[in-house]
Amino acid sequence: MKYILVTGGVISGIGKGIIASSIGTILKSCGLRVTAIKIDPYINIDAGTFSPYEHGEVFVLNDGGEVDLDLGNYERFLDINLYKDNNITTGKIYQHVINKERHGDYLGKTVQVVPHITDAVQEWVMNQAKVPVDDDRKEPQICVIEANPNFLFQLGGTIGDIEGMPFVEAFRQFQFKARRENFCNIHVSLVPQPNATGEQKTKPTQNSVRALRGLGLSPDLIVCRSAKPIEMAVKEKISMFCHVEPEQVIFIHDVSSTYRVPILLEEQGIIKYFKQRLNLPIDDQPSDLLMKWKKMADRYERLLKVCSIALVGKYTKLSDCYASVFKALEHSALAINHKLDLMYIDSTELERSAEVENSVKYHQAWHKLCKADGILVPGGFGIRGTEGKLQAISWARTKKKPFLGVCLGMQLAVVEFARNCLNWKDANSTEFDPDTKTPVVIDMPEHNPGDMGGTMRLGRRRTVFKTENSVLKKLYGDEMFVEERHRHRYEVNPELTHCFEEKGLKFVGHDTEGNRMEIIELENHPYFVGVQFHPEFSSRPMKPSPPYLGLLLAATGTLNAYLQRGCKLSP
Repeated sequence: MKYILVTGGVISGIGKGIIASSIGTILKSCGLRVTAIKIDPYINIDAGTFSPYEHGEVFVLNDGGEVDLDLGNYERFLDINLYKDNNITTGKIYQHVINKERHGDYLGKTVQVVPHITDAVQEWVMNQAKVPVDDDRKEPQICVIEANPNFLFQLGGTIGDIEGMPFVEAFRQFQFKARRENFCNIHVSLVPQPNATGEQKTKPTQNSVRALRGLGLSPDLIVCRSAKPIEMAVKEKISMFCHVEPEQVIFIHDVSSTYRVPILLEEQGIIKYFKQRLNLPIDDQPSDLLMKWKKMADRYERLLKVCSIALVGKYTKLSDCYASVFKALEHSALAINHKLDLMYIDSTELERSAEVENSVKYHQAWHKLCKADGILVPGGFGIRGTEGKLQAISWARTKKKPFLGVCLGMQLAVVEFARNCLNWKDANSTEFDPDTKTPVVIDMPEHNPGDMGGTMRLGRRRTVFKTENSVLKKLYGDEMFVEERHRHRYEVNPELTHCFEEKGLKFVGHDTEGNRMEIIELENHPYFVGVQFHPEFSSRPMKPSPPYLGLLLAATGTLNAYLQRGCKLSP
């Protein structure tokens, strides 16, 4: 087993996740099996109770794990399926150690950060490294024998954070346990370029590497992030002052697409370096997989036609809040050779009250909505902004605009239809009005209103199509059922569904018992679809999500032609 540790310096948010994912992609393109672990130093057990403004979206895995959004990057880049234990947090480690102490596993010893916490981290990493993540279900230890599979993990935050010190110490010890030929440290740093001088500064990287060495870890590769391509003189300076060879300094500047990052790494000889440093039985040249990435990156940069989608949500101030939604739309747009123009609209600015409070923002929001080719209402929680979302859904329905509602977006589509088509003016969800007389969306029976963390309907669940006459069934390749990931506490009231179907809102997908409504489609509409699940979590760059692909096809007026071709994309 080979281990590659990715650490960060200077500031957080400089792209460690994309760098880690890109390195994994390169190694996978060389025929190696790669898994990924993300370590986050916060005390939360998982990311499930975070506000999206804290760490971005909560990514949901097949096993129901609510994890950091970087695991979404790993899954999309590597085309693998991870597990909740692939996301290690301080909370999980301490809970694990305290449970062992309560069980008497330490035989009365004083339980300390060193060695008990640090040993637990190392043990967790080694155990999780053996879990298969590819579709072939071959375990990584078999690949140690066959092809030296790699295990890739990222240490969250930046070197120097006090909360991350136990993890740094754990890996200081671990590098000797794993041996040098099996352990490699990549340090991602920032090379700023102040506007006042225009000079690229190396001092932050020098200080970051010095701090890392002071903690007992020496970087094998230094990946320097910058706004513009870095000059050779800067590379030589970093090499000299950070005590590494020039070929061990890698530059990644800002690019138009993250698909370009693996290509930049490969062009700087990273495959040859890994082959020598970790003694990997691979060729120096990349495989067909990396060539596909290069073609995809080239095609992305040459796109001319544009498709605009209005994303109507309440966490629009930070794009990471809808990272997977954006990626799913981008994958679908790329598949039909269009550039995505995603317009974020704060749903509160569509409400009537906003016209009085700030008429400029109100009219700007409606202008965006009206000019969009398609409308998307993603998942969310809480009553704030729901009336604006209902307004957007009503606009999409009455104006025949292509529409996709995800999770809460589907539930609100049902509420809007009940109010305006069934004339149930007081229709609502019990999430927003527990005493509503017409509860068209209700609590699930197993919902526990006491504990918040991990109490939702989570993870991959099966949805069965109930009719052949379904656009989504055709988009999924005429499958009898699909399996997608869920994250919700509320569901459509099954006792009222017949009233909707009589008026043309069809519930074409149910759960395996037939009690839970999973998919809605509106008759006599170009594309009005709602799904209770989150298809964006399963979208991949070369395998776009069918509901999102359907939205983009409908928004560009090519959905019918696509269906007539048997769901095959035109060249």
